[in-house]
Amino acid sequence: MEEALKLKRATYHLWTFTTSKLISTFGANVYAFAISFYILQTTGSATSFATNLICNILPKTLVGPFVGYVADNYSRKKIVILSQIATTLAICGLLIVTSTVGISLIAIYVTTCILSLTSIFSGITFSSSITGLVDEKRIQKAMSLNQMSISFASIGSPAVGGLLYGAVSLPVFLIIYIFASIFAVILESTMNFKLFAKRKEKAEGEAKEPMWQSMKAGFAYLKTQPVIMAIIWIALMVNFCFGAFEVGYSYVLIEKLKMAAQHFGFTEGAFALGMLLMSIYFSVRKEVKYPLIVSKRGILAMGLFMGGTGLPLLMSMSYNLNVIYYIVLMFGFGSMIILVNTPIQVMMQKQIDDDYKGRIFSILETMAMALLPLGMVIYGFLYDLFPAQWVLLASTALLIGVVLGLARPSIIRMAHPERFEKKVIKAKTVSQ
Repeated sequence: MEEALKLKRATYHLWTFTTSKLISTFGANVYAFAISFYILQTTGSATSFATNLICNILPKTLVGPFVGYVADNYSRKKIVILSQIATTLAICGLLIVTSTVGISLIAIYVTTCILSLTSIFSGITFSSSITGLVDEKRIQKAMSLNQMSISFASIGSPAVGGLLYGAVSLPVFLIIYIFASIFAVILESTMNFKLFAKRKEKAEGEAKEPMWQSMKAGFAYLKTQPVIMAIIWIALMVNFCFGAFEVGYSYVLIEKLKMAAQHFGFTEGAFALGMLLMSIYFSVRKEVKYPLIVSKRGILAMGLFMGGTGLPLLMSMSYNLNVIYYIVLMFGFGSMIILVNTPIQVMMQKQIDDDYKGRIFSILETMAMALLPLGMVIYGFLYDLFPAQWVLLASTALLIGVVLGLARPSIIRMAHPERFEKKVIKAKTVSQ
């Protein structure tokens, strides 16, 4: 009976977790859209716009390595709730400043910094808590629903942000965000983060491990997990090479092919739709049996899609055919991102010890955040020096080479020994 109640509670967690993530992701995206629009419209300054972007990225990168220590050594439920409360208070503060002395860039920058910090604390802690919130059989469903909320926010937030920005004043928009954030706090407070958790209980009065020692222990643990280490290196290289796609895609479509803004928007929508539909598919299908193999194939497909971005520069196509081609390509690329991410995330959730999840996820998050902008800067220079199609093809070759090397047969064998055992048994049966 107790097990049945736990499973019922886990079902409740699935939906409260998804709703909470949707509110926080959607709210953050709409806020980012509206504030960016406001800055550009009122100041017309690219520097002010870039400063706000830095305020969003820099705090995460600086604090990221320490968030894992906090998530592994303190109550994860309290961290998530306090992060959401801090988000609410930050928006309240911006509302008060806006209503009393008027909106200012300094107030926006400070608010963006606070929201950046709360998002990384909440994100890493939530990621570390999945196996405590839901039963093992539904981890894939939880990760799929999480991806679905992100995809839905990506599709809907620009439209909602534009609608709200045009229909209501900034204070009214902030009030809506505050109420949504309060609702997220209420949802999170009803969740039991220890329902299926396997964390070691600390004795009463036992001193917490010092921060630097704890972080060293995280790296030491990672060295004992060659499969997880390989996955992290693959993720980092994918992020780096994704810079080639991020820069090249916009550069090729807008600068080289002179695609209209409306049609460019269709291709972006196809990307988000691909992510959303693949997330829905993973939420209803049974768990992937060999996640590393599936993700490896997905990354190889992503590489081909990335190389395909430059194809219309190598062969002449009509304008309408270009639009259709990129809609299909972006739909496929968005689908492949979920095909790669979801099985790998499920695998990491199951293989990483609960007591180390925060530190491992923070290492991955921090390094990924640092590498993506670096890749974009490097590729920005490369696109100025070399033809876009050759940069994209070279990046495709690099990505495929790295994945084949890091996800080599010996690593696949370590990740999925049961697959090779079955092959051996079948071979013995045939020989007999």
